[in-house]
Amino acid sequence: MKAWVLHGANDICFEDTDVPVLRENEVRVKVMAAGICGSDIPRIFETGAHRHPLIPGHEFSGIVEGIGRGVDALWLGKRVGVFPLIPCKKCIPCANGQYEMCRNYNYIGSRCDGAFAEYAAVPAENLIELPDSVSFEAGAMLEPMAVAVHAIRNAAPYKHDTAVISGLGTIGLLLAMFLKGAGTERVFVIGNRDFQRRNAAELGIGEESFCDIRKENAVEWVMERTAGNGADVFFECVGKNDSVSAAVSCTAPGGKIQLVGNPASDMTLERDTYWKILRNQLTLKGSWNSSFTHDGDDDWHYVMKRLDKGTAEPEKFITHRIPLEKLDTGLRIMRDKSEEHGKVMVLQTAYGEPR
Repeated sequence: MKAWVLHGANDICFEDTDVPVLRENEVRVKVMAAGICGSDIPRIFETGAHRHPLIPGHEFSGIVEGIGRGVDALWLGKRVGVFPLIPCKKCIPCANGQYEMCRNYNYIGSRCDGAFAEYAAVPAENLIELPDSVSFEAGAMLEPMAVAVHAIRNAAPYKHDTAVISGLGTIGLLLAMFLKGAGTERVFVIGNRDFQRRNAAELGIGEESFCDIRKENAVEWVMERTAGNGADVFFECVGKNDSVSAAVSCTAPGGKIQLVGNPASDMTLERDTYWKILRNQLTLKGSWNSSFTHDGDDDWHYVMKRLDKGTAEPEKFITHRIPLEKLDTGLRIMRDKSEEHGKVMVLQTAYGEPR
């Protein structure tokens, strides 16, 4: 099969490789759509992965084409999304069903081969069936949507709370989508792109609720719009020192800061920032992944229900659709920020356009 193989930092090639051999309880998924995650960019160009060679890609959907020993034959031919985290099932978080906090996890696309290929081998236990109403593109966005939902559930805002989202990449926009869908009355967003402004407007977040940090000081802007009180819940989706410091400065006394953004570098707290956390009795919470337990109320099933009902429309955030063989073009667009972009989606055009 054809696949993009990462041999080391900044060394990725489109090449022929073996179709994955299935182990017990695994299935072979014909990849139909795969999103490029922001975390793929440093992994591919700067740091490398946990092992090499490796096929990256962890946001994807497809069709089950083959099954290994121990897998129910009913999976054959199913349209599926894939939870990329493979828990050890032995540690204490796993025993509690908190697989997203597994101490010894494997991960598709960063620790084992992923989806920037024609086929991927995945545990059958990591599959979720896509209803006919859900497109392959939406199925490939299940993972970032579930991450957004997990952050919201972790922060647990009330409908009457003032929520602020800093950073309007894919996760930030999805956070806004789900907060608005849940009826949160006041949602302010902080961004730095015209594309983000337009997407926020489509979600019902008007000009008056969009802070453009190219023109505005974010802390002053938030405080002006909250009568000097600050945000009840602040979602930090940037992962930089100045953004975290801003979150602390404009979160209300007794408020919550939900840290979502992957760190871009070492994170430090200035003394004044630390004092604000103490004196305002702020709660800082982190979230990184999402819950997938096969329970009907886990994050992935929550998202799937909304996709099936048509109350979540992640496809509107897709700006680029490219064939597998041109993955490198999408990677460079995201790395260099050479074009306005939201989600860059890789399509397996060899098998026809995804539904």
